[in-house]
Amino acid sequence: MSSLDDWRRPGPTPRQRRIDLVIGLVVVAGALLNVVLSRSAGVFVWGVERSLAEQLAFGFAVTLPLVWRRSHPEAVMVFTAVVFIAGQVRGAQEIQFASGAIFAAIYAAGAWAQDRPRARWLRIVVIGAMFGWLAIAWLIAADQVPEGGIPGGSGELPPLLAGIVNQVLINMVVFGFSYFFGETAWLAARREAILVEQAGQLRQARAAAADQAVFTERVRIARELHDVVAHHVSVMGIQAAAARRAMDRDAGTARDALTAVEESARTAVDELHRMLGALRTSDEPAPAPTAGVERVGELLERVREAGLTAEFAVYGTAVPLAGSTSQAAYRIVQEAVTNALKHANASTIDVRLRYLARDLEIDVADDGRGSTTTGGSGGGMGLVGMRERVAVLGGTVEAGNRSAGGFRVRARLPLAPTVPAQRGAEQAVAS
Repeated sequence: MSSLDDWRRPGPTPRQRRIDLVIGLVVVAGALLNVVLSRSAGVFVWGVERSLAEQLAFGFAVTLPLVWRRSHPEAVMVFTAVVFIAGQVRGAQEIQFASGAIFAAIYAAGAWAQDRPRARWLRIVVIGAMFGWLAIAWLIAADQVPEGGIPGGSGELPPLLAGIVNQVLINMVVFGFSYFFGETAWLAARREAILVEQAGQLRQARAAAADQAVFTERVRIARELHDVVAHHVSVMGIQAAAARRAMDRDAGTARDALTAVEESARTAVDELHRMLGALRTSDEPAPAPTAGVERVGELLERVREAGLTAEFAVYGTAVPLAGSTSQAAYRIVQEAVTNALKHANASTIDVRLRYLARDLEIDVADDGRGSTTTGGSGGGMGLVGMRERVAVLGGTVEAGNRSAGGFRVRARLPLAPTVPAQRGAEQAVAS
């Protein structure tokens, strides 16, 4: 909603129009009946005798517009006020239902009018006209008050003054309430509209959050599937190629390579079954992979079995890592190694883990042909997933060609705040 001041109350619904029709016709019938009763009791204003037809016409005209009080509130208010004053001037107006009609018309203008400034001024003008007519009526009646006062009056106050004050106070209360309750009804309708709109926005936000959660989970699963499948398939491809080359000259080497292919395939299938099984049997997100930084050595051992040279060193004092940090470190190394196997034609891979004061630094370099793309080796989704993992943990990652040849991935992941800042002397543990 651009501005609360711009809000316009919608017109009445078909059901509300039908209700207005029924109520309006009932009020008209009541007004006509009251005309007959008032004539019979002799209580018409000023004691002026008018024809039954004229009095019924005024009673009909002042109440019938209430049928349209919500659909055309301003027109109904102005018309009702004009008929009311005209009936008073003629001395032919039934007063009880007519007073209720002008009250309802002013209220409806406050509650349903579309143009708020215009409705406000129209109501003020109508109420002012009513008080103006009241003043004129009392001026006309002043000559009709007996000098000794109205028979039966107590005489504590002058009868003319007492009558004026009484009428002014009553009219102030009646018109004040009609104005106030009309404004209150409009404000209540506006608050309800705001609440409905806010509820709709909350539903949209909740739906967007659910869609985002689904999308995020899909991205995470896709990233995990990529990491698992790409790595193992890459290793299998290299080992299968080695087995093919060694098939004729070294059966033992070929057998070992094929065994490694079988183990890699089984591992890949097991991890896929774990992830897909979790998705089928639970509404919860698929669990994060259990592999952590402690299994980097096993990862590189499979690289060696594929025939590449893999070096691994840890610098600084290893400390316990948060599960997400440990898993991210493992996946970063796995993705960098997979890229070296698939795209770089590397023969040597060097992996270094450095435990710094506040960060864990992962450095993976190869001696392959590097990359001709801006996205890193292969330009695929692997480096995108790597950056996503690092960004979630508040770390940084760099990937690009080395000046001496080959490709390097260097990432820094923040350690948990509880990890002591002091570190031991630098030491290398070569595998």
